[in-house]
Amino acid sequence: MERHVIGFLRAALLWLLFGTALGFTMAVHPAWIVYRPVHVHAMLLGFVTMFIAGVGYHVLPRFSGTGLASPRLADLHLLVANVGLVVLECGFIARVRAGHLAPTLLAIGGTLSLVGAWMLVWNLWRTLARAILPSRPTPRSRPVPVSSPPRGS
Repeated sequence: MERHVIGFLRAALLWLLFGTALGFTMAVHPAWIVYRPVHVHAMLLGFVTMFIAGVGYHVLPRFSGTGLASPRLADLHLLVANVGLVVLECGFIARVRAGHLAPTLLAIGGTLSLVGAWMLVWNLWRTLARAILPSRPTPRSRPVPVSSPPRGS
């Protein structure tokens, strides 16, 4: 597997650990429900989206019969998406703890997350555009006659 694929899958597993631990903590300490946006984004952008990106980067080039359009962009996407999500999560925490920082952190983290999603779409779209299409048999203008054995022999 490529480095970016392993990176996305490992990141997804780490976000799953973090998101489920936070979810458990919110269940045990109901006052922590104020961190629900952190939990939701860790699970959806962290676990689900990172896992989909890792699997997509691994499978779609193989299904399309061509290489990934830009492996370097996938490496950059891994960095941008995870940094963006960490900053976004810090923004949600700051909304509870230090409200004056929250809008800036949310804007930066949200922008980086958006750019990361666009990188994924662009890279996979370009990969699919280069797909090797199966060759189709050329249609014949008229059917080929089948010879039958002579009657009465």
